[in-house]
Amino acid sequence: MSSRSVDAPGPPRRYPLQNWLALQRNPLRFLEGVARHGDVARFRLGPVFVYLVNDPDLIRSVLVTRADAYHKGRALERARRLLGQGLLTSEGALHLRQRRLMQPAFHRERIAGYGETMVRYAGRAAERWKAGETIDVHKEMVALTLAIVGKTLFDADVEEEADEIGKALTEALELFQRLLMVPYGEFLEKLPIPSTLRFRSARRRLDATIARLIAERRRNPRDRKDLLTLLLLAQDTEGDGGGMTDTQLRDEAMTIFLAGHETTANAMAWTWHLLSQNPEAEGRLHGELDRVLEGRAPGVADLPRLRYTEMVLSESMRLFPPAWILGRRAIVDHELGGYRIPAGSIVLLSQWITHRDARYFPDPLRFDPQRFTAEAQAARPKFSYFPFGGGPRVCIGEGFAWMEGVLVLATIARRWRFLPVDGIPVTPAAMITLRPKSGLPMRIEAR
Repeated sequence: MSSRSVDAPGPPRRYPLQNWLALQRNPLRFLEGVARHGDVARFRLGPVFVYLVNDPDLIRSVLVTRADAYHKGRALERARRLLGQGLLTSEGALHLRQRRLMQPAFHRERIAGYGETMVRYAGRAAERWKAGETIDVHKEMVALTLAIVGKTLFDADVEEEADEIGKALTEALELFQRLLMVPYGEFLEKLPIPSTLRFRSARRRLDATIARLIAERRRNPRDRKDLLTLLLLAQDTEGDGGGMTDTQLRDEAMTIFLAGHETTANAMAWTWHLLSQNPEAEGRLHGELDRVLEGRAPGVADLPRLRYTEMVLSESMRLFPPAWILGRRAIVDHELGGYRIPAGSIVLLSQWITHRDARYFPDPLRFDPQRFTAEAQAARPKFSYFPFGGGPRVCIGEGFAWMEGVLVLATIARRWRFLPVDGIPVTPAAMITLRPKSGLPMRIEAR
């Protein structure tokens, strides 16, 4: 570090655990307050200094140019309790090896083959709904994306289990979040207290589904083209030549199964909410769908012409990014933006903060899909918008998620509108992902 580098500014701490308590009460509001202190702002959590970074060039440095100076942050280190050493949580040589083994399953041509299944499952969900009824749109999107990821990536039907799996996942995430936000929560995880026991029970339920999928595939290893088959057959031709152990297989399957549906379900739920608040954008979306599809279901070939549909999804993920924060742990002393970043400290990059910065998105709280025309995107710094991260650890399923989001949005929006329910506030719950707090009840109306 340069001898001229200095400590970053930040909010004062008047008493011990002040920042922990503020984070626990309202993480989004707390980080908004921290961001007011500058593009690199420092605060303390217990014995650790945390740096919130809100400058696109510095975000690029953390994720891309100086990615070797960091490991995953505290949240994903702790997420190993649920995900094991999967692609999200592994580091170094193991991460590179696992990514090499999994990359073929997310090749563009292979992903395109999943499109028909995505549309079919979205169409089946839409068939179940009735005009005038009120549904929990978030719960419906969780069930739909679970079914899609189960079929496309595991060639398995999990629709009948979707409700039970969704409940287990919600409980696991809520309890994991609670333990994460408590000082020294890693020690509480080892105690047989009610919250820990419920977390273990939820994890066992999720493990049971993954174990069943793997066991079924081993019993019936016929030629299939899904992710699970590829993982079973994968050989690391660029490395040690070996495949995955049973433990690695479980960890990667669990990671993809959970991460592959949770963020997309949240993105879709927030999109329906925002469209219900913005009838002009909704009308323009419907116009594009009517013009391009002419009354039929969408397909992968339609994606290049569904530009406004994609822009709606992009703007939704700007305002309510499903992955709302990324954390990195510095593994060496270094300098960032002229400030000292000591080894062991945590660096946070928050999509919630950066995506709502008026320097890059004027009138930032306004829903405006036109922000994502090609011209508007070219005029902004690249890392002013990073819903899927970036650099060597960019989300491996980004292409899958974009295709699924646009096809599901088009399939459902050509038939239905979702209207808000009076008197029920909609607020975000900043857990590991950004979910609607208490679900998202909405009334269905036929177009």
